[in-house]
Amino acid sequence: MLQPLPETMLVVDILNPGGPEVLRTQPRSLPRPAATEVLIKVEAAGVNRPDVAQREGRYPPPPGAPDVPGLEVAGRIVSVGAAVKRWHPGDAVCALVAGGGYAEYCVAPAVQCLPIPAGFDMVQAAALPETFFTVWHNVFQRGRLQAGEWLLVHGGASGIGTTAIQLASAFGAHVITTVGGPEKIGPVTKLGATRAIDHRSEDFVAAVKEVTQGRGVDVVLDMVGGSYIQRNIEALAVDGRLVQIAFLQGAKLEVSLLPVMTKRLTITGSTLRPRTVEAKGQMAGELEAKVWPLLASGRVKPVIHATFPLSDAEGAHRMMESSRHIGKIVLVP
Repeated sequence: MLQPLPETMLVVDILNPGGPEVLRTQPRSLPRPAATEVLIKVEAAGVNRPDVAQREGRYPPPPGAPDVPGLEVAGRIVSVGAAVKRWHPGDAVCALVAGGGYAEYCVAPAVQCLPIPAGFDMVQAAALPETFFTVWHNVFQRGRLQAGEWLLVHGGASGIGTTAIQLASAFGAHVITTVGGPEKIGPVTKLGATRAIDHRSEDFVAAVKEVTQGRGVDVVLDMVGGSYIQRNIEALAVDGRLVQIAFLQGAKLEVSLLPVMTKRLTITGSTLRPRTVEAKGQMAGELEAKVWPLLASGRVKPVIHATFPLSDAEGAHRMMESSRHIGKIVLVP
């Protein structure tokens, strides 16, 4: 039987833009779901790079979204809006949200909720939405990756990277990835990468050309930007697609676009958080139909590096910024 809901909950607030030390656990009023939303009692919440950018003041929440960070949660539904048909109190779900995940309770659009895959615990489930929505949309919808093609994933040891390697491999593509240090080569290779490149000691363009016998890759998934953009263009094969999802090294630079013409390249990109609920709902439907069976079978699974209590979101962010992790970092209220 469901317990009566409290009037207040604990959340992680950003006191002011700054380092991890500005994160503080504080009480807030319990949110109420709108007609097409559900209220989830959070049992685990994923930590992602956009949370760090929000904390630093570089990535404000979209209009109408909570100012509490956190873009993915897993837990049990405790209340549903009047128009919600699929979900009921007591259902276990994971959900993509536009904010509010670092909390004991979180509101989510019903269409952005997905069932917990068979055999998954809440920590594993909380590590799914942000990375799987991002990879599905950018690699498969925008990048149009097909079986037999080559994918270059930068940051292969990140949550996005470990997800992209596994999904691309599961759908029959070949994966090359870059990592920051020799200790990360083995783990990403085990996930399905044909070749892992330590970008600190190797030129990834030369390595790509070697592995593909001079052809290049069909799709590049990049979150680095900066000097990588020109080199990504060089690494692409004819009719290749560059998909940009972040700019850790900056978005402004001088670049030669001549190869875009001569090789008929496509340069695209996206940000997930501001997309409409309808668009995210469509992605959720495709994920449930095409990817959730892979999770249930064990063919694909999230890589969990560490968990932190909600009260130590600061520690979770320090680990994220260190880039020492492989896979996901998760908060547990």
